[in-house]
Amino acid sequence: MPRDAFAHVTTWVFDLDNTLYPPEMALFDQINVKMTAYVMAALGVTREEADRLRHAYWRDHGTTLAGLMDRHGVDPDPYLSEVHDIDFTVLRPDPDLRARIRALPGRRIVFTNGTGDYAEQVIAHRGLAGLFDAVYGVEHAGLRPKPERRAFEAVFTRDGLDPLRAAMFEDDPRNLAAPHAMGLRTVHVAPAPAPADHIHHHTDDLADFLSRLIA
Repeated sequence: MPRDAFAHVTTWVFDLDNTLYPPEMALFDQINVKMTAYVMAALGVTREEADRLRHAYWRDHGTTLAGLMDRHGVDPDPYLSEVHDIDFTVLRPDPDLRARIRALPGRRIVFTNGTGDYAEQVIAHRGLAGLFDAVYGVEHAGLRPKPERRAFEAVFTRDGLDPLRAAMFEDDPRNLAAPHAMGLRTVHVAPAPAPADHIHHHTDDLADFLSRLIA
C-alpha cells in the first residue's frame, strides 16, 4: 500500500500540464500550435522545420523556449505571452480531484514550465483555486526548465521545502530524475508507465492515487 511510503511527506509538489488535468482535454495541443507559429516567425522557417525544431529543442533543452533562448537568444517574455494565450474553456472542474488534494496534509504547491499566470488560469478552470500554498512558473526558476536540476533547486530553495519530506507528481518521466536524486518521492502521472529507477510510483488516475494516501 503506497500510504506508508508517503507518511513522511509534508510538501506535495504537482506539475501542471497533463498532470492536474488529463491529456485528453488537449489544452497543451493549443500551446503546441502556438509554439510552432512562434518558431516560424522568430526564425523565418517553414512550418515543417519549426515543428522539427520544437521537438528537437524540447528533447535537447527541456523546453522549446530553452532551445530558442540558448540557440538563438530569443526574448522569453513575448514568447511566453503568446504561447499561453489560449482557450481554457476546454478544461472542466474536477470536484473529486479537488477533494483529494485538499485532504493532503501539509503544504501543496504547483511547479510548471509554463508561467505562474498561466498556471493560475489552469488551476481556476479545473476548479482547484485556493488549494495551493504557492504556484511557481518558469520565471521563478530563472527561466531554466525542468528537467534541469538547477530549476528544481531554485524553486525548492525559494519555497523552503525539505526535499527529504516532499513528493512530486509529474507526467514527463524526465522531470522526475532530479527530484528523485534530491530525495523526493516520485510519482509518474500518465496513461502508460515509464519504468525507470527514478520513478517510485505510477498512476493513470491522480485522484484515485491520492485517495489511497489519505487516512
